Amino acid sequence: MPFISQIQRQTDYNLFPSSTPIVIDNGASYFRIGWAGETDPRVIFRNIVQRPRHKTTGETVTIVGDHDTTLLKYFDCTRSGPRSAFDSNVVYQFEIMEYILDFAFDRLGANGSEIDHPVLITECVCNPVHSRSKMAELLFETYGVPSVAFGVDAAFSYKYNQQYGICNKDGLAICPGFSTTHVIPFVEGEPVYRGSCRTNIGGYHITDYLKQLLSLKHPQHMTKLTWEKVEDLKMEHCYIAPDYFSEAQLFQKRTKEAEHKTRCWQLPWVPPPTEEPPSEEEIARKAAIKERQGQRLREMAEAKRSSRINELENQIHGLEFLLQQLEQVEENDIAAFLSDTGYVSRQEIESTLVKLTQSLRKAKGERKVEQAELEKTDASMNEKYPLIHIPDNMLSLEQLKEKRRQIFLKTTTEGRQRAKQKRVEEELEQEKKNQEEEERRLENPELYVEQMRAKYKELSEKIDQRKRLKTNGNHTNGNNTSGGVGRGERLNAAQRERMRLLTTAAFDRGKGEDTFGAKDEDWQLYKLMSRDNDDDDEEMDENEAELARISARLQEVDPTFVPKQESGPTQSAAEIPRVRPLTKEDFQIVLGVERFRCPEILFRPNWVGIDQVGLDEMTGVSIRRLPTKDEDLEQRLTSSIFMTGGCCLFPGMSERLEAGIRMIRPCGAPIKVVRALDPVLDAWRGASIYAAKLQFPQQTFSRMDYYEKGEDWLRRYQLQYTL
Repeated sequence: MPFISQIQRQTDYNLFPSSTPIVIDNGASYFRIGWAGETDPRVIFRNIVQRPRHKTTGETVTIVGDHDTTLLKYFDCTRSGPRSAFDSNVVYQFEIMEYILDFAFDRLGANGSEIDHPVLITECVCNPVHSRSKMAELLFETYGVPSVAFGVDAAFSYKYNQQYGICNKDGLAICPGFSTTHVIPFVEGEPVYRGSCRTNIGGYHITDYLKQLLSLKHPQHMTKLTWEKVEDLKMEHCYIAPDYFSEAQLFQKRTKEAEHKTRCWQLPWVPPPTEEPPSEEEIARKAAIKERQGQRLREMAEAKRSSRINELENQIHGLEFLLQQLEQVEENDIAAFLSDTGYVSRQEIESTLVKLTQSLRKAKGERKVEQAELEKTDASMNEKYPLIHIPDNMLSLEQLKEKRRQIFLKTTTEGRQRAKQKRVEEELEQEKKNQEEEERRLENPELYVEQMRAKYKELSEKIDQRKRLKTNGNHTNGNNTSGGVGRGERLNAAQRERMRLLTTAAFDRGKGEDTFGAKDEDWQLYKLMSRDNDDDDEEMDENEAELARISARLQEVDPTFVPKQESGPTQSAAEIPRVRPLTKEDFQIVLGVERFRCPEILFRPNWVGIDQVGLDEMTGVSIRRLPTKDEDLEQRLTSSIFMTGGCCLFPGMSERLEAGIRMIRPCGAPIKVVRALDPVLDAWRGASIYAAKLQFPQQTFSRMDYYEKGEDWLRRYQLQYTL
């Protein structure tokens, strides 16, 4: 509606004399107020109140009706949601109703505390006397209204459309509203309230049902599915299916007709920037930068190595000079001489000198010298252990003990030397391989990278396959998963054999006397049960080490290489989450079966937990409640079935209602379903025409009548719609 300033509203308000009634359509969804005799209401707004706090000052403000969502950033609405004065379709929160009336009269232009105009206000069918008396008390005592009249909105809409020949004097008015649905029979133009019926289903339940279905279907967009937006989607896209199950089968079979009926709401979405693959110049530039960085690191390492070598040489020269000085010092003066140097004896100096010499040779990379030292050590081994090659019968008891000690020391020393020699050989072999790989890379870099990538892929697939086999219990058909097998099925062959040996040993031990270990063959079980003999695990460790080496090498020579993400020890390759980029389709709300499934609850309220009849059955209930049983009257009623209310705007409503009523009426009975000219505003327009008639003051009751006659008179009050 266009914006009208407060001065203009007050000017328009003063133009109407005090005898002009104010017409109010107090609906559960929208509140409409205007002047009698006009075609449209002056003010229309949502019949809700919200009282949020200001985020800065903490002051509580009152917001009535529709509000600008941009203003809510200044208020905290988390503790105060929208509240309505209605319980179902009956007003019971008159404190909220007072806020709404204050706002309505202010927007109408009233500038005083009293309203000196008669008021015609709508109410629901068979409104409780308590609610009617509270509304009269509010209008009389708070606003000083001179007189009040109450009428049913559906009856005003029926009488308004009767003037245009839409419906007859005898008929049924079906009003599916916001929270309830009423059916009112009309005989000779007057409503027969004894035959009316109500079902607690309406537009509110349809919106709430649609919101639930869309939230379950698109849980990632629940914040976008606000009540106002779902209400708009309902009014724009929902329709009544002629046959629900046939319509549902179309969507179940995914026919072209179902695709044509599917609607899509596109949410705001900004496509991510496309990452173009790097050009050859960019790859060459990154490779050059990486090469320069590697050269710089090599230079730094060489400088550090040279500094280390110089430091070690200086320390060795110092120790050698110290040993030369010790030769000139007498034996008694050695302790005093070494007190200032930090050493205790000549042996400590010689040991430190040997360690520094080895560190210097290692820093210089003198492998051949280490091998020569190993050979020299082997040659001097016999001189160090003289008793080893002497027969036992030629030795005394003390010499035999010493011989055994020398054998143990020699064996330990030889083992250490062999391990050291093996490490030296492996380092030489690895260094040789690295040199060969570097030569192949320099000869043909592209071929080298391609071969390394192929080897990396092969090892990755091999490791993943072994992990899957280990998880699935060596079943390659894919039918066994980690969650469907026992622990024994998940073990490989070596592990199952180990478990069998352990079980057998434990079982045999309980049979009788424990003789395990009496035979040498028993100790072979330890070797069989040892985890070190698990060749599969050793091979897997070697493959993983080789894969890590190739990955590190590819990262050095190929800037575009991205290593594969490793899964956890308990996570199989099939369980690795794959995150794909969000697309336009991920920001779409698709409405398929929801378009006709949600309005279907008007005919099947039990779908949402309301154990009551639907719209089509309500007509039969209303006809059966009539005080007189007249077949001619029933035929006249069914030949003029009038629909009004917001839910009548769904496409296909008239056809579906007519088909449902035909199922419960006798064969050949005349059935005609019509819809109001404007199901939303016809109730207010009918009330406006009624209040503009000269006989309207006779249908009102004044403030003096209310004070004198009280609540009992309101109980018997009933508006006469035919004037």
